[in-house]
Amino acid sequence: MSLAIVAAIAVLVLGAAVALFAVQRSRDTQRAVGFLARETRTRDRAARADTTGDEAALPATGKELELATAEARRGGSDLVKAPPATAVEWTPPDAEAMGVNRRQFMNRGIVAGFGLGIGGFAPAALAFLWPQGTSGFGSKISVGKVSEIKNQIEQNGGFLYYPEGRLWITEYPSASLDNARKVYSESELAGMEAGLVALYQKCPHLGCRVPECATSQWFECPCHGSQYNRVGEKKGGPAPRGLDRFAMAIEGDAFTVDTGLIIQGPPIGTNTTGQEAEGPNCISGGEAE
Repeated sequence: MSLAIVAAIAVLVLGAAVALFAVQRSRDTQRAVGFLARETRTRDRAARADTTGDEAALPATGKELELATAEARRGGSDLVKAPPATAVEWTPPDAEAMGVNRRQFMNRGIVAGFGLGIGGFAPAALAFLWPQGTSGFGSKISVGKVSEIKNQIEQNGGFLYYPEGRLWITEYPSASLDNARKVYSESELAGMEAGLVALYQKCPHLGCRVPECATSQWFECPCHGSQYNRVGEKKGGPAPRGLDRFAMAIEGDAFTVDTGLIIQGPPIGTNTTGQEAEGPNCISGGEAE
């Protein structure tokens, strides 16, 4: 650090100390008895300057009283009379001139702040509470006609993915319905009896999206190797059960899936169709059951 910088810092510190001493001395002086503040002396001088010669009408200042007292003592008088003060008639202040006081301003500011906050929160609350539409995942979805869906499944190699409902649709063989009636609920059988089954895309093991395997004609999870036959019954891997599925309904020829009602998949060992892998597996490592 150069000598110039040290000197500059010393000068600043000294100046700050002098300023602090002066401020403290000024405060001590103001606390002294009989001291008139600078503002008071300024107002007195302004008042005397504005007079038109009638100085007797002004109230006596402290200094004038001191001079008068000293003069009276020298003259032998024991009583000093201050010049008489002129009474001023009081008039109420103008409300418009007064304006809004500090308390009113703060109160109105607080109320306005609350109003703005509630005004911003209310639309968000209404949007949250407003009933949502009846389409998409979590609602009943009309997928289409049963005959058309079966044609799409055939064209897509035995599997049809429906992204709006996050589900797979496959065909359920009519020859296996007697076995299905021993395992599945009425809402599941409603679709199976029409030859369709709607399966949730998530693996019940850890929630990975399960793709189809075109060669084995199974669903095979790429995360940990769980395997399911074409109707979602577990065939191998660490999954605790078969693929979860949705409640289904047939109205005329229309196939409807209720994605708001997820039904837990069948237990391990369920194999109502007897389907085995029809070709090489896409994922290795899953033990067939």
